[in-house]
Amino acid sequence: MLGSPNMEVAALWTAIGVVAATSLGTLFYLGARIDSLGSRMDARFDAMAARTDAGFDAVDVRFDALTGRLDARVDSLTERVDALNGRTDGLSTRIDALTGEMHAGFDRLEARLGRSGQDSAPI
Repeated sequence: MLGSPNMEVAALWTAIGVVAATSLGTLFYLGARIDSLGSRMDARFDAMAARTDAGFDAVDVRFDALTGRLDARVDSLTERVDALNGRTDGLSTRIDALTGEMHAGFDRLEARLGRSGQDSAPI
């Protein structure tokens, strides 16, 4: 076709060289694109991780503030309960004293009425 067999071989080798060069060029081009895409994805993931960390830090700050407020409220309520316990203890002591006085009064009344206390009916 081209005339001599050497020219045909040269044309064939030229075609093989062009296809090989195109294939290698395509591989290098696609490799560079893949690397570029990987870098962009890494940057996006890093940005997303930074935003997520910032969001968690903000929530931690809010929880710490709530914990402080809750601790203060619980301490306040504990003080109030302790104060009420003190008042209850005081009332219990007063009730015990009044009960003792009532029994003593009943005993005096029974003594005045001439009863011994053993045959009296409970009130």
